[in-house]
Amino acid sequence: MPAGFQPGPLARFEGNSVSDAVREVANWAFFTRDNQGRAVVILDKKNATVYAFDPEGRLVAAAPALLGLTVGDDTAPGVANKPLAEVRDHERTTPAGRFVARPGEDDSGVDVVWIDYDAAVAMHRVIDTFPAQRRRERLASPKAEDRRISYGCINLPEPFYEQVLSPTVRKGGAIVYVLPETRAPREVFGSWDVTAPAAR
Repeated sequence: MPAGFQPGPLARFEGNSVSDAVREVANWAFFTRDNQGRAVVILDKKNATVYAFDPEGRLVAAAPALLGLTVGDDTAPGVANKPLAEVRDHERTTPAGRFVARPGEDDSGVDVVWIDYDAAVAMHRVIDTFPAQRRRERLASPKAEDRRISYGCINLPEPFYEQVLSPTVRKGGAIVYVLPETRAPREVFGSWDVTAPAAR
């Protein structure tokens, strides 16, 4: 770390069990101040779960999430410009990365939280436009593999979106870390285990 650097706090998980990857990235984001004083939202794609932390590092809520049908950490070239009917299954990925959350609207005027506007990737309430996809049932499933169905956007339970995510982003902003599933977090974020003695 640079000379004179003042470390931030470690994340506080409030007794909740999280994956090693979530723990590493959350601790690193707050300790190194990569979150720039904002709230932190972490999507654990492997477990199809999203976690919201306040700017001081406290985990305030967690919820299941629906994400891209296909395993992958990159946006397929040109997919944002295709009608949904033309998007192929292998292109339906949720990209990994660090994103600055932005409140906005989709093309029908419904409020969403954009994480990558250019790639048309947002976090929003669960969408049940296509009943055959059974998105609400999938969201309630305890199996992470059942929650792979979207075109890349992150579908969330209405209470989590409306009471946690949306007001958090609108009030003070948030940094969203979408954890990779084909690479290690440190390859995407440059993170490391800040709790290791050598790192401190």
